[in-house]
Amino acid sequence: MPALVLGQLRRRPAAFAGLAVALFLAVATVTLFGSLFAAEVTAPAAVRKAPAGPGLMVIAGAFGEIAVLVAFFVVVNALGFALRQQHRELALLRTVAATPRQVRRLVRGQVVATTLLAAGPGWAVGAFAARRFLAALQERGMAAPTVRVPGTPLPMLVALAAALLVGLVATAVAARRITRIPPAAALTAGSTGHGRTGVVRLLAGAGALTGGALLLRLAATRPADQLDKAGQAAMLASLVLLAAVALLGPLAARVLATALGAPVRWAAPRSGWLADANLRGYAHRLSAAVVPVALLTGVSGTMSIMTSIAEQAVARALPGSAATVTSVTSATDVWLRQAELAMLVCFAAVSTVNTLVALTADRRREFALLRLVGATRRQLLRMLTAEAVLTTAVGVLLGAAIAAVASAAFSTAVTGSAAPAVPVAACGWIVAGAAALTVPGILGTGLRAITGPAAELAGGERG
Repeated sequence: MPALVLGQLRRRPAAFAGLAVALFLAVATVTLFGSLFAAEVTAPAAVRKAPAGPGLMVIAGAFGEIAVLVAFFVVVNALGFALRQQHRELALLRTVAATPRQVRRLVRGQVVATTLLAAGPGWAVGAFAARRFLAALQERGMAAPTVRVPGTPLPMLVALAAALLVGLVATAVAARRITRIPPAAALTAGSTGHGRTGVVRLLAGAGALTGGALLLRLAATRPADQLDKAGQAAMLASLVLLAAVALLGPLAARVLATALGAPVRWAAPRSGWLADANLRGYAHRLSAAVVPVALLTGVSGTMSIMTSIAEQAVARALPGSAATVTSVTSATDVWLRQAELAMLVCFAAVSTVNTLVALTADRRREFALLRLVGATRRQLLRMLTAEAVLTTAVGVLLGAAIAAVASAAFSTAVTGSAAPAVPVAACGWIVAGAAALTVPGILGTGLRAITGPAAELAGGERG
């Protein structure tokens, strides 16, 4: 088994690149916040108390909790595409008597090997970032000046254990499709991009929607002295709702693509029609593409609007709330939210780029068949441009909807109004950033995928 695991990694290094980057970020972030936690624990009791702010342990716990949740989301996504790239090989193993348990062991071995490869760089970056982050906290009075990051390897070991746990749980989720169906069906399933949204997935999506709604209500009804908890509940609600979008994505993406596809078909009758038919016909593929874009815009939008609400509350010193908004609306809290936003954007950007590159590269055979029936490279690029625009629009709309309801709940707790003032410039930059990652990612990979002899690519395996 180890030889087979390493052989797959050597044969398809590009397939595991996105997974390696996601696990690297997971190890680095857990090392960072674990080191801050260790700094607080090992500091003498007389110097632990910070002049201002919630304290290192609270900061490390809050950041680390969200980092692990987002890391799991990104790792599941990256691992799914790593498995998709080797679907045919895994299906062939099933047909020659490999059991589902053996296939799962192989995938777990790949995840463990990738995690160990990513651990070293992740430890180094996380330890360096911990010292820089602690220095920034000390400059702002949120950590005692004499606190230092200890040299203990325990945070690194905890980070490795957390990354392995996330990866192994992600394996159980991502490998389910290849192992739950008969071998012959597994061999043919990879050649079709179609798939039905199962009852279990629909029920899980409905449960996530319900959980997100309950968290939104919890955030909106927090009393004035628990606004920090309102912010945490609103942020967690956005992540749970994003999970619901991932589960129910094929349905939501198809509806939005149908609505947005009409103007595209009108603007570009040929390439636009083909792009719209591709997106609506392959709803699962569209869902996989738009979920990372929704993650990027939803998380970034939620954090930006919540930060703007906090800043405005301080500036206006709302009547009756001046004494209660000090923690959630302080300048230090705004800085913490910006730092948290930067961390989440890194995860979301990795997920977006990895997903779009993998999906587009996976369509090499499809592009070759279109070329064989007369499509030119220019026509294919126009089709991909229309698909990229539609994918961006669907993802941004889904993310914007989640950001709207989460920030409305937080605004209700802070200001009493569910209609916050939206920072238009910041949101505009978020949309521009999503488009800058999506459109070039699809077109760049597509340009590479349509090169080469069409007959040879059409007769080869997918990807």
